[in-house]
Amino acid sequence: MPNVEQFPFVNADTTLGEAGFRPLLPITLASSQYSITTSTLLDTGATVNVLPYPIGLDLGYVWERQTATLNLTGNLAQFEARVVVIQAIVAQFEPVQLVFAWTKAVQVPLILGQVNFFMEFDVCFYRSQLYFVVNPKNKLPK
Repeated sequence: MPNVEQFPFVNADTTLGEAGFRPLLPITLASSQYSITTSTLLDTGATVNVLPYPIGLDLGYVWERQTATLNLTGNLAQFEARVVVIQAIVAQFEPVQLVFAWTKAVQVPLILGQVNFFMEFDVCFYRSQLYFVVNPKNKLPK
């Protein structure tokens, strides 16, 4: 298995030109019932990983069964959030358990933040060159 993967920045908003590029990472999320493959925004300024409500439903989660709650801040402070732990697969790396704040918000991207994506992976952004590199923790590139 490779220990480093490189990904391009994606032009998420062509009307913004160069400013529209975002570090979107392809990821597979798996619950005990379902799995989905999607893209997620890498956000070094986000404290927690954020799971939008519809994606949680797609994974088979039932809001009322998730009893651990948390309070989000910023733009998401007005929405309820529950804690869910999801198996995630990034590229060809070993699966990891990621903790998400599953929010009732529907107009929010899937976000990977400090807790705990950036605790499991090292990421180096080369924004001027429109790519980024992901490396699982404790595995240095050769």
